Amino acid sequence: MGEENLPTAPTLPTTTVPKKHTKKLTLIPLIFLIYFEVAGGPYGEEPAVQAAGPLFALLGFLIFPFIWSIPEALITAELTTVYPGNGGFVIWAEKAFGPFSGSLMGTWKFLSGVINIAAFPVLCIDYVKKLFPVFESGWPRYIAILFSTLSLSFLNYTGLTIVGYVAVVLAIVSLSPFVLMSLIAIPKINPHKWLSLGQKGVKKDWNLFFNTLFWNLNFWDNVSTLAGEVEEPKKTFPLALLIAVIFTCVSYLIPLFAVTGAVNVNQSEWETGFHAQAAEIIAGKWLKIWVEIGAVLSAIGLFEAQLSSSAYQVLGMAEIGILPKFCGVRSKWFNTPWLGILVSTLITIGVSYMDFTDIISSANFLYSLGMILEFASFLWLRWKKPMLVRPYKIPMNLPMLVVMCLVPSGFLVFIMAIATKTVFLVSGLMTIGGIGFFFFIKLCRMKNWVKFEIKEDEEDGNVVADL
Repeated sequence: MGEENLPTAPTLPTTTVPKKHTKKLTLIPLIFLIYFEVAGGPYGEEPAVQAAGPLFALLGFLIFPFIWSIPEALITAELTTVYPGNGGFVIWAEKAFGPFSGSLMGTWKFLSGVINIAAFPVLCIDYVKKLFPVFESGWPRYIAILFSTLSLSFLNYTGLTIVGYVAVVLAIVSLSPFVLMSLIAIPKINPHKWLSLGQKGVKKDWNLFFNTLFWNLNFWDNVSTLAGEVEEPKKTFPLALLIAVIFTCVSYLIPLFAVTGAVNVNQSEWETGFHAQAAEIIAGKWLKIWVEIGAVLSAIGLFEAQLSSSAYQVLGMAEIGILPKFCGVRSKWFNTPWLGILVSTLITIGVSYMDFTDIISSANFLYSLGMILEFASFLWLRWKKPMLVRPYKIPMNLPMLVVMCLVPSGFLVFIMAIATKTVFLVSGLMTIGGIGFFFFIKLCRMKNWVKFEIKEDEEDGNVVADL
């Protein structure tokens, strides 16, 4: 097996990328981009308490990172250092199982990503309406969502480095009120409240509970689609992921412990945005306003980070020939994948008027399908290509890795099993559409209707040419 004796990891094509690069991402901006890929702060964790009570919410955010976040982050760190190019998980599936799997992975992850992006303008307006009730419904709300989506997309167009440093500032400002709220809450905390299973007579909504946990703690692998834009990715990615995992978990848990221990309200009030009400109860209206401003800034960071991943995924898929060459076009001014940004934005606008719960449920289902394929790709590459150079390698043997992947895979199956019939139907139609799209692209290649990027694959020994 000649491919197992490579001295270096396979390189990815660069013919669609201009030789003149903008500045690449360094460690600090990458950490905060990962943070916004996943969390962006404790905004949105509140429904876990509404669904199952304080104790289960706290246990969920304590235990779930070990079941899900850490394994996903470890796999991302290993495979990104093996294949440090744009496209991320699409490349992993394609290397493991071929172009069909890569294309299907691209469909699932791209659609889940843009559906997830659509949640952030909605979340943003949900907080803004607390200050300006005019945005609660009707045309003002629709126009606000549209305007915010288009404005944030343009910011993304100006460059990934700018987005990275903006993420640092947004994280500091949006988390500051929670640090203050948690400190002020300390004298008011009653630890006994942490043990509450919820109000008597309130039925637990496990669908909402697990979807909330999943939505708040997933998408660690999204940053892999930006690997080609990172300075020294083989060294930078593992460290950035480690710091981001710790930072994210702490940013969820500290405010949750503080608020559940200090505030006594009906369980039904723990809906998305309740942290702002809790801030007013604990410290006053001034902190409530700060939390609401922080929520808007956090939503901006989440939108920017995840739109970047979706756009660079399109670019990466063009670079490895899964999508036509024109899909990898970059802006002459900012070197950003403007077509990927445009397509992502249009789909985001199309689904941004769905119910918030439906948005995260649909994103979770498609993401679950992609993650099962991702776990399988990771294990297959470890088994079939053990001699590939892995600058970072998870220190486990194959049987232990199988166990590590089976536990979150079981959870993924559970997430899909409790989905509504609507989510099943929508996800099924999107999957069928993705399969049809693969064969359509294959036909385009056979008929030479559009140009595709074909590279010299050092790993596979494929013929390289530029159609």
